[in-house]
Amino acid sequence: MEQFFGAGKVVQEIASGVSNECGGPIKSTRSEKLKAARDKDAPQLKALAEAGKTIHESAKAMGMDVKRAKLTAKENGIKFPSAK
Repeated sequence: MEQFFGAGKVVQEIASGVSNECGGPIKSTRSEKLKAARDKDAPQLKALAEAGKTIHESAKAMGMDVKRAKLTAKENGIKFPSAK
């Protein structure tokens, strides 16, 4: 550091947004595509929830994994009835 300041250099503050850092979680094209696909499935999942199906029954009817159905429901505010 002594060499840096001794050479007459000074510290610069870089303004927010100039450094090309977005300041949030890293987004990738793949995750954006997966989110778009889940959003596409959301209306059908919501309809099944409104028909009284549980999340497990809905996932099975749509041919998807229960984890994916839960994530889709969480992202889109879909509430399911509790298991019977």
